[in-house]
Amino acid sequence: MRIVSRLAFVAGPVALSLFTGCETGGLLSRAGGGGPYHVTAYKPNDPSAVRVKVSLSKQNVYVMEGDRCLMAAAISVGLPNKPTPRGSFTIYSKQEHKRSGSYGFSVNGNDVTPCSGNCGGRYVGYPMGYWCEFAPGYGFHQGFVHPVPRTHGCIRLHGEAAPKFYALVRVGTPVNIAGTQPEDETIGPKVQRVDDSRTPDPDPHIMVSDAAFQRPTGTLLE
Repeated sequence: MRIVSRLAFVAGPVALSLFTGCETGGLLSRAGGGGPYHVTAYKPNDPSAVRVKVSLSKQNVYVMEGDRCLMAAAISVGLPNKPTPRGSFTIYSKQEHKRSGSYGFSVNGNDVTPCSGNCGGRYVGYPMGYWCEFAPGYGFHQGFVHPVPRTHGCIRLHGEAAPKFYALVRVGTPVNIAGTQPEDETIGPKVQRVDDSRTPDPDPHIMVSDAAFQRPTGTLLE
């Protein structure tokens, strides 16, 4: 179940010396050392003008307000046999503490066992925090991010990138998902990469608790 258990979760600060922002409109992308993973996100002037662009080839998400980049972050996208849908969509559902209905844990007293389908015991789904659904069964959510496609079609954001993305979008925000985006050439090279491929699976007892949903440690939107 190791692959399944990486579907949805990053617990606590991860010791990755990364700092992701956007360079546009005078805003400088910074990469600092010695701290946990951190993504800068900027408050929009007009929330109704926010647009989301996903580059499948670069595994990047760009949150834009016109030509202004509000946030750019590395993501994980769907496997070739379970691809992330391509096309134009809108965010139509948001849920801060979403859990999977397909993959999770069987809880029997103090025993917590990964499972899928008919688990027996009390079922608790994998955490998919800061869920932003753009197509039936597909959404952006918090989780492990890998350097290669890894998900069942959802789009995962690492750590505090997820709640910041959640704060930037609203029901009705347009989403475009394509093989490439124009921002790949301008903003893409500045996006700091994330590699959770060697990150240990969290304690399953944490996975079934509210501690599974990592919150930002500082300012949500600059």
